[in-house]
Amino acid sequence: MDEKMFCFQCQETFANTGCISRGVCGKSAAVANLMDELIRQLKLIALTRKPDRQLGRFIIRSLFMTVTNTNFDENILQKQLDKAVELTGEHLILLPAGVLSCKHGDIRSLRELLIYGLKGIAAYAEHAAVMGKEDDGIYDFCFQALAASARENDADNLLDLILEAGSIAVKTMDLLDRAHTEKFGIPEITAVKTGVGSRPGILVSGHDLPDLLELLEQSKNSGIDIYTHGEMLPAHAYPELKKYPHLYGNYGNSWYLQHREFTSFNGVILLTTNCITPVQESYRRRIFTTGMAGYPGIPHIADRQYGEAKDFSRLIESAKRCPPPEPLENGTVFTGSGHAQLLVLAEKLAEAIRSGAVKRLVVMAGCDGRDPHRRYYREVAENLPPDTIILTAGCAKYRYNKVVNGEINGIPRVLDAGQCNDCYSLAVIALKLKEIFQVADINDLPVSFDISWYEQKAVAVLLALLHLGFKNIRLGPTLPAFLSPAVASMLIKTFDIKCIGDPQTDISAMLCGN
Repeated sequence: MDEKMFCFQCQETFANTGCISRGVCGKSAAVANLMDELIRQLKLIALTRKPDRQLGRFIIRSLFMTVTNTNFDENILQKQLDKAVELTGEHLILLPAGVLSCKHGDIRSLRELLIYGLKGIAAYAEHAAVMGKEDDGIYDFCFQALAASARENDADNLLDLILEAGSIAVKTMDLLDRAHTEKFGIPEITAVKTGVGSRPGILVSGHDLPDLLELLEQSKNSGIDIYTHGEMLPAHAYPELKKYPHLYGNYGNSWYLQHREFTSFNGVILLTTNCITPVQESYRRRIFTTGMAGYPGIPHIADRQYGEAKDFSRLIESAKRCPPPEPLENGTVFTGSGHAQLLVLAEKLAEAIRSGAVKRLVVMAGCDGRDPHRRYYREVAENLPPDTIILTAGCAKYRYNKVVNGEINGIPRVLDAGQCNDCYSLAVIALKLKEIFQVADINDLPVSFDISWYEQKAVAVLLALLHLGFKNIRLGPTLPAFLSPAVASMLIKTFDIKCIGDPQTDISAMLCGN
């Protein structure tokens, strides 16, 4: 009999119920079960050890490894699990592994919602920690939440922790934002080329900006170009990255198109974090992973030693022997509308709203994915009236950032704040508009949320929005499978969360503030 598993942590989980023999994402049952064991050991650490910075860093790295499409490599996961077992010592606590070990459906749902929000927080915390930004309060909460997910059976207490996770998510995204701007400068609204040059290239995907910086520095004057892919597009807006002339442009679209776009790129590919898909034979011999990413049989670039850079010389030498990329398109796309830029535009936005030139701001942020129902987001964007502005972040932008153009009173109709963690910037501008318009309730602003989710970082972003008081959020393309009927009903009733519907119907409702 084939090995069995159960996983329902992402949006594309089988039949919106759960993957039971192999993940739709591509992970094997063996990998899924190793991840379950690793999560159990992290809970044991939280139950038996006092939090400190070293343990906190280990926990966030371990949680990050279990985020969807991050690590498919059994050997890497087994090594991490072995370290976790060592850390628990001789503590004998009976703690079953796996989602279904909790038999009470509503408690299981709340526990998993907490854990998945925690995984998203961990990813952002690890990105910040790589740049020397850490917060012991984040690590302490990770311990508290992991321990509670192992023993807490009171729905109200779990819900309190879930809402606190939203607060921690805001803190973590703020920490990462400060890490990025201190190291790379304040993002600037930037036009990014989508065509290709005549030289060989390296394509960088994932989310890790320090990896890109080190690669750019090591590859200058080497006769190759560096391209971004997916959520690395916002790198072009940072002054310390855009000053490298061989950071050529952005190639392709969002993560799920790797099987086609990595093939036609022809050059070397570097996956820095999550968003790797099953590797195809057409590019297997020219792809590398690093950081928390991993895939069986694919070379992995080791972590940087203290005070030193990662060694990307192997990628650079390999790239020199590759043909140039095949063109996919030839145009420009804009990015760099982070909160610093948005705050500059805040008064201009407010005036456009007062005058009626802008009727509504629509936040269309989050994840892209394979689900055919995601065409909804392009249809909404294309059919929004010309007096609306789209605020976006994350790879959801690829559904519409090349088809919605124009501006209103000098304000671009699509304002791209950056990566998924830069949803923080969208919250900042909403809070600024609340201050400008002096409204008591942030939901009285002419702002609608039409959010696309895929994995656990999007869960953390959603919890952050709920913590900040936003209601009436549309979420799609489906509500999470890990929400039991009672928990889903509670969230809908308490926060007015709703699933997406017909594009035209949703547009009409959003324009009316519903």
